[in-house]
Amino acid sequence: MLRAPVRDLRGKNVFLTGAASGIGRATALMAADQGASLFLTDVNQQGLIDVVAEITEAGGDVAYASPVDISDHEGVRAMAAEITADHGSMDVVMNIAGIASWGTITALPHSTWQRVVDINLMGPISVLEYLVPPMIEAGRGGHVVNVSSAAGIIGMPWHAAYSASKFGLRGVSEVLRFDLARHRIGVSLVCPGGVDTGLTETVSIAGVDNTSPAFRRLQARFKKRAVSPESAARSILDGVRRNRYWVYTSPDIRIAHLAQRYFPPGYVLAMKVMNTVANKALPQVGRAVREDT
Repeated sequence: MLRAPVRDLRGKNVFLTGAASGIGRATALMAADQGASLFLTDVNQQGLIDVVAEITEAGGDVAYASPVDISDHEGVRAMAAEITADHGSMDVVMNIAGIASWGTITALPHSTWQRVVDINLMGPISVLEYLVPPMIEAGRGGHVVNVSSAAGIIGMPWHAAYSASKFGLRGVSEVLRFDLARHRIGVSLVCPGGVDTGLTETVSIAGVDNTSPAFRRLQARFKKRAVSPESAARSILDGVRRNRYWVYTSPDIRIAHLAQRYFPPGYVLAMKVMNTVANKALPQVGRAVREDT
C-alpha cells in the first residue's frame, strides 16, 4: 500500500461538496476541528452560511465557501478556477454531495434518471476534472474521497437509477486509485449503508405508496439501523489518514461486500430475498408517463 500522503489535516487545504447538511456537514466540522483550511460548497446557500458560521465561531478556518450546483459543469469550472487562482491547489478533495431518488423501472421518469446521474456522477467528475490536475502539478501528493454507496456495491430493490450513478463513481475511483498513485495522491471510495441524515425522512420511492403504514415501518427500521453522520465522517477521515481505498461506514456493508466477492451464491440468495420481501411489503402503484412519447 502507498504510504499515506495526508497523515493529518492540520494546515491542509480541504475541499468538499455537500457541506451544508448530513455527512458533508459532519465531515466539514470534524476536518475543521483537526486543523484543516476548508473550501466548502453546497447548493443550499443558507445551510452553507450556517455551517460556515458554526465552524468559524468554534475557531475553525473556512478559506472559501460558495453555493454551487455541482451538476452545473460551468459553475464547477468557474469555482475551481477561482479557488486555484486565489489559494493554490488542494491537498484533499472530497465529493460528498448527492441525491437519493429510487423507484421501480415502470415508475421512474427519464428526468429522474438524468438528474441522479448529473448530480451523483457527472458532478463529482467535474470536480475531479478541475481540482485534481492542480494537485498533480503542485507535486506534494494529496487525497481524493468519492462517496459512493452500498448501492454502488450491491443490487438493492428499486435502486437502478441511484446505482447507475454510484457504480459509475466507483468505476471512476477504481481507475484513479492506480492512475494517481504515481503522483502520491491516494483515493478513498466511501460506501455508506444507512446514515441518519435528512434523507431518511424525505426519501420517496417512485411507484410505491410512500404514505402507507408498511412504508413508514420500513422507514423507521432503516432509521433505527442507520449510523450518525458524525460516525460516517469519522470513518471517512480515518480512511484518508490510513490511505484506505474501501471505506465502509457500518459493518453490515462490509459483510455484504465480502459475501458478494467470496460467496456469490449467498449474495444472490440474499438479494432475491430482499427483493421479494420489499415487493410484498410495498406493493407497486402507478406507472411513469413516458416523457419521450
